[in-house]
Amino acid sequence: MTLRISTLAERPELADALWAMDDSWPAFMLHDPAAALYYDVCVHSYPEFVLVAEDDAEPGRPVAKGFSVPFAWGREELPDGGWDTAILRAWRARRTGEKPDTVTALEIAVRPDLLGTGLSPVMLAALRENAGRLGFTELLAPVRPNAKHLEPRTPMAEYVSRTRPDGLPADPWLRVHVRAGGEIVKVAPRSMTISGTLAEWRGWTGLPFDAPGPVEVPGALVPVHCDPDQDHAVYVEPNVWVRHRLT
Repeated sequence: MTLRISTLAERPELADALWAMDDSWPAFMLHDPAAALYYDVCVHSYPEFVLVAEDDAEPGRPVAKGFSVPFAWGREELPDGGWDTAILRAWRARRTGEKPDTVTALEIAVRPDLLGTGLSPVMLAALRENAGRLGFTELLAPVRPNAKHLEPRTPMAEYVSRTRPDGLPADPWLRVHVRAGGEIVKVAPRSMTISGTLAEWRGWTGLPFDAPGPVEVPGALVPVHCDPDQDHAVYVEPNVWVRHRLT
């Protein structure tokens, strides 16, 4: 495969194909309310921070995509709110004219038929390069460890501490980040919050959601808290802040 990676600023005609590309996200992950503050406007407000990868053999049909966003933080410690906080602060900076001082990756997605072909590290490298080209000295990432869903009841801090004999993280996606030069900084314990009625959660997952307490949902990194008496369930996802220094 010969890749061509462009920003949407360079190839705005790829916007429709970007959204049409299949991905493997669980349905419930599409219902974080903070997401609309970025994804609804990124084509027009952040096109230089959105990457699209094409195979030269299939021009115009994305094989992978990467999203990042600039935001104003100016603090030494990264926010416990992770993904949600980065998007909210990016929205605030855009509305107030505050100058962003930080950029964070938000998502790397690979077409499902190409998972496992090595595209994710390539897209991470492209996001790093793009952030540097735009004048930033580091790329942050609230990383969603991709094997954590296999043990949702394990605390994230314990999970992140696991390493292989060679010292690299046990989790495959964290390992990709560290190999690329990333430094694991801290757990973001409330990186994403997704709430819904029990009917909504049943529709998103196909599970009954009829008993109180934690519910293990396929694809979720931690259990979802279900409260039938109040007719709602809430998912609070921890992520892991990784810092990529670019200079």
